[in-house]
Amino acid sequence: MFGFTEGLFKFDFTDHHAILGVSLDAKFPEIRKRYMRVARRLHPDTCPFENETDKEFANQLLSKLVSPAYNKFSKEGDRAELFVILNKLGNTVTQQRSQIEFTTDTAKQIAKGGDYLEIYKVALQELSDRQYESLDKTLEIIGEISELNLAYLLRKESGSGVATPPLPPPVKSSVNQEKSTTVKSKSQNLLVEQACSRAESLISTKNYAKAILELKGALKIEQNDSRCHALLGLCYLQQNQGTMAKIQVKKALSLNPKEPKALEVKKLLEQAVTGKTTNKKPGKVTPKTQKKENKTDKGGGLFGGLFGGNKK
Repeated sequence: MFGFTEGLFKFDFTDHHAILGVSLDAKFPEIRKRYMRVARRLHPDTCPFENETDKEFANQLLSKLVSPAYNKFSKEGDRAELFVILNKLGNTVTQQRSQIEFTTDTAKQIAKGGDYLEIYKVALQELSDRQYESLDKTLEIIGEISELNLAYLLRKESGSGVATPPLPPPVKSSVNQEKSTTVKSKSQNLLVEQACSRAESLISTKNYAKAILELKGALKIEQNDSRCHALLGLCYLQQNQGTMAKIQVKKALSLNPKEPKALEVKKLLEQAVTGKTTNKKPGKVTPKTQKKENKTDKGGGLFGGLFGGNKK
């Protein structure tokens, strides 16, 4: 659906950095921060575009370009592989530098001389600020950023080489492999826990749309996290999406039958069904019982048990 012929894309390489609008030297925390910002702007639940055509295009950009690009950075092994490919690509562009023609003045400045690093950073910042503001310019800007990346890579390679993070030492035994896997797992678990904490904070302020984005991002890191699925179920319940809520709660309980939040959301779903059935019969709710129910809701509502603890 999306085809690019500028910059690094010319070399049969998908420029994930250009798609996200980050520099070739960007570290993962910066990449993740940028992705979350772009995802919020493009996601159907949070995008500011009123035109249905723009909304659909934004969703396509997110699902077909932005999220796949971020997925290439979200796993440590994939990041290491990507930088190895970039290193090899640096050698290729150096060998073909006489055949490379740049179309923008900024890329030409970076390729020729001067303080290329400063020029690159300033130009990249200016382009990334506009990248997903006006969608009719998005694809064009991605191409421009990729051309900047090509010029920057060429200058870096002709100097001291492409800046790449140190690769892990070769695995010499199954023990080393297990240790590497454990470290990677701990890092992923920490990211998921942080996302869940942010989601709980957003839920407490009834910002369910942003909470859903956080949780979906966490599930891309670890798709079998029962807490994530339970919180996602709660968000859908609060948005009156009962079917989606049930799906997430069922998934959470299949992963962990004792998941506390999933059990609480399940109870809320059952109460919601019971309440609808009761309300169909007139004369069953008296002023006294109604007053008692209102008092109970005032004491904590849905979040009293989930986030506020039990108060006696």
